[in-house]
Amino acid sequence: MTDLLADVLQAHGGLPQWNRFSRVEATILTGGKLWALKGQPQDATPRRMTVTLQRQWASVQPFGAPDQLTDFTPARVAIEKLDGRVVAELPSPRDSFAGHQLESPWNPLQRAYFNGYALWNYLTAPFLMSLPGFSVREIDPVTDRGETWLGLQVRYPSNVASHSRTEEFYFDADHLIRRHDYRVDVAGGFATKHYTDDVVEFDGIKVPTKRRAYRCDANGEIMPGELMVAIDLSDIRFS
Repeated sequence: MTDLLADVLQAHGGLPQWNRFSRVEATILTGGKLWALKGQPQDATPRRMTVTLQRQWASVQPFGAPDQLTDFTPARVAIEKLDGRVVAELPSPRDSFAGHQLESPWNPLQRAYFNGYALWNYLTAPFLMSLPGFSVREIDPVTDRGETWLGLQVRYPSNVASHSRTEEFYFDADHLIRRHDYRVDVAGGFATKHYTDDVVEFDGIKVPTKRRAYRCDANGEIMPGELMVAIDLSDIRFS
């Protein structure tokens, strides 16, 4: 563990507090351009997201119908009724994105896969960096929003799904997450700068409650009109 990572984990509540819990739930409101682009329009319905903290599993409810939810792991994604009956499932879901570009449409199971791995990452960062198999190194700081943010580059193990195998996180003077950079491999690899704001403490853990992910141009600069994903989180509960 690098010195910066140790400071970051402590700033967000500390590993001892994090390790008291096994899952987190949050209410999410989602918007942005990506969903219509992928043929999966997003409505304004609040949804309840649940993820486990020590292994990669996630579920969101409702999904597709009031009595349905998702069941995500890296090896399989499914849409199920609340009583557990399987509506549809997709094994090895990552393989289904082969050849996809930015405007390639997704089916509902692919949308469920994206939602599962992305929200797992967002709700477990930065503590995911302490899990077995993750490799973390300090990188050069960046200047953004008139501030200097320290950086960590994270390499994900092969058994954990994410936007890209290697991603970058940036932290302010208080060691809180301010930006998350990645390439969206399941959508042609477009580069993204994902800003995290409005940090709130829940059960002793500090969580950004406002997320805005922008597509970048060829020079790595955000395109203000390309807000791909917007997520607002509330009623966050660790257990």
